[in-house]
Amino acid sequence: MDHFWTFAGSYWWLVFPLFGMTMGAINARVKHREVTARRRHREQLELIRAQGGATATSATPLAAPTDGQQRVVAAQDAVTHRWLEYELDASKLITYPAMSDGRQPLTAAFLRAKKAADNLRPDDGETLTPERLREYRDAVTDYEVAFDVAERDARRVKDAAFTPDERKRLDTAKQLLTVATDQAATPSERQLAYKRVREELDGLILLSDEAVDVLEKKVALELPRAATAPPASAPPAETAPGSAA
Repeated sequence: MDHFWTFAGSYWWLVFPLFGMTMGAINARVKHREVTARRRHREQLELIRAQGGATATSATPLAAPTDGQQRVVAAQDAVTHRWLEYELDASKLITYPAMSDGRQPLTAAFLRAKKAADNLRPDDGETLTPERLREYRDAVTDYEVAFDVAERDARRVKDAAFTPDERKRLDTAKQLLTVATDQAATPSERQLAYKRVREELDGLILLSDEAVDVLEKKVALELPRAATAPPASAPPAETAPGSAA
């Protein structure tokens, strides 16, 4: 026993690290118990929510379309309308050809954003869940930004991507397009100018089928149909005198 007290008297300072280690072990065990209790409590709450949520979901009717969803749909329609002003107007496509060229990186990015927004667009009468609405809103925002960037770049570069000879053909096509849609011109002049426009644009700008339909309606003039007189009826044959009845 004397040896123990002698040892303790010489190495009394060991009490502090041993005490710290003991308290650390105790604190770690208490913390572990608290974490375990919180996890179990959280799991129980999630189970209660799941059980109650299934009942609530089956009993809750579908909500009417929210104003937020309608605003997002309207925003998408506004961008699409701006895009169609280029897609359906041959004159604007000639002036800003990059807007119809999917090989341009910014135009390609805009077309991808348009496709993503179209795929997430709700059907008529459909109400999106909050998660899907957020995804759809983000896609429409990307669609708006991508269009603005592509439009600004197309207006900046105009026909810079074409060679001098190609730019000359574009200028010729634009001048001919004015004649082709001039109602003061004769039908033959309009048709000839329209044919020349298509020839000048061949290999430079691809007009969509919808743009061609719109352009042809502007070019075409309804020709008056010539009045056709009904055929004259043949006079009745006369009976020769003396002929038998």
